[in-house]
Amino acid sequence: MSLQMFKMFKCLPSVAISIRNTNKNAYFTSVLSNSQKRKMSLKFFDKLSQNFTELLLNDKDNHNVIIEAKDMKTHTAHSSVLKYRSPYFRKELENIIPDEKNIKTIINPNISDVIFDIILKYIYGGTVNLEKVETRFIFDLMKAANIFELEELSKKLETILIEDNDSWLKTHFSLVYQTIFDRQSFEDLANFCNDIVVKHPNLIFDSDFTSLPESAFVSLLKRDDLTMKEVEIWNYGIKWGIAQNPSLPSNLEKWTKENFLTLKTTLQQCLPLIRYFHMTNIEIYDKIRPYKEILDKQLWEDIEQHVFVPDRPVKSIILPARSKGLFSTIISEDHVAEISSWIDRETTTYPTTNIPYKFELILSGTRDGFTPQTFWNTCHNHARTVVVAKVKGTDEIIGGYNPLKWDNTYNDDIWMETDESFIFSLKNGSIQDSIISRVENTQRAILNVCKNDQNNHGPYFGYDFYLRSDESNFNLDDLSECAGSRYYEKPIRTSSDRLSIDNYEVFKVVKQ
Repeated sequence: MSLQMFKMFKCLPSVAISIRNTNKNAYFTSVLSNSQKRKMSLKFFDKLSQNFTELLLNDKDNHNVIIEAKDMKTHTAHSSVLKYRSPYFRKELENIIPDEKNIKTIINPNISDVIFDIILKYIYGGTVNLEKVETRFIFDLMKAANIFELEELSKKLETILIEDNDSWLKTHFSLVYQTIFDRQSFEDLANFCNDIVVKHPNLIFDSDFTSLPESAFVSLLKRDDLTMKEVEIWNYGIKWGIAQNPSLPSNLEKWTKENFLTLKTTLQQCLPLIRYFHMTNIEIYDKIRPYKEILDKQLWEDIEQHVFVPDRPVKSIILPARSKGLFSTIISEDHVAEISSWIDRETTTYPTTNIPYKFELILSGTRDGFTPQTFWNTCHNHARTVVVAKVKGTDEIIGGYNPLKWDNTYNDDIWMETDESFIFSLKNGSIQDSIISRVENTQRAILNVCKNDQNNHGPYFGYDFYLRSDESNFNLDDLSECAGSRYYEKPIRTSSDRLSIDNYEVFKVVKQ
């Protein structure tokens, strides 16, 4: 199809409207009458896409644009198509002076030929073939689509990365995080990454965080669930601000008012996001006071007042304390990663940034109480659960995984059969190594206690780990037990003594 044909094709809709609006032709009047009876829209996009793709591939004589990609391969195109499909090309073409043959040349040295071929085929035909391509290629294609302001394609590729390739995003986290904030168009990816960073801030702050774009740093400070001490966030903010101004004196005592003003200007988007009123007095004195010159006068006066008379109202806005995102008072994300790898029988522990399961807290002793009946009432009908308990007076954390449903409806004790359950102790404090013990007597893996005994007996993993209390309170007596290796393969603690617990929690294991 030639460029002249293309221009004629553009005019067809208006011609069709003109014909449809005349009453001179009985045939078209009849068509109008019938269409009013059955409103119908006939769409032939596949053929249209094919024709426009052929225009790109085969019409080499009527082009008026030449584009040079990264490897110096030249691509020919038509300005009318580029302008209507891409705001980027519309702006570029308006600013380029054509040569003597009326050809405009665009140079894009940072886009590979392979990716640019796909971009052009999308612009002309609206199709993109992602079969047998690596995830990195999809990521690079998304960036290119964003550069050319092809919003529809960019957003679609962003969704594909998040929904179908999240493992790759986590594995290449540093690359992804640095890239998406260079251009402020990947909102969904930014939220995806920040959901990870707020739980694992070391991913950013243990690396060269001072090279972060301001937008990336600000997006983190806005998060109420950033799991860091507020004074640490302040310290990193100061380091980041100073790094953007390498001419500032290294000795704070030599700073002038102009130096403080420079830092204040750099951090103007960050300073309002610090939770000053949730720091300790010592932190205020040691860390905030030396830099009080970068704070607004009213804010510093309110901070000082809050230190001495915390109950008196202040004029400044008090942001809420950050939720530390602590899903447990007993186990950590490292423990979740380890237990998850045991569930899947992996030989190596999952990285904390790529745990396939979410642990949803359904029972906490300190929150819901320590009566055995509470366990049975709360956990009834829940399958795939992890029970963890903190042994009173020690660093020990013990627990078990039950893939089956807990059931509080039996009139007699019922043993449940599975080969997937296990008990464990976790590395913690003075406990140097975790221990896992898988079930051996699979017919007596889990005990569902009868209704008459649920006032005193809690979860049972064989007779190797169970919670029991004659006081109907697990932390008032010491009748719970890790008894050795009766139905499970090995002991999970060195002592065979009965025990009491400080706290226990039950989590539902949910596939992410």
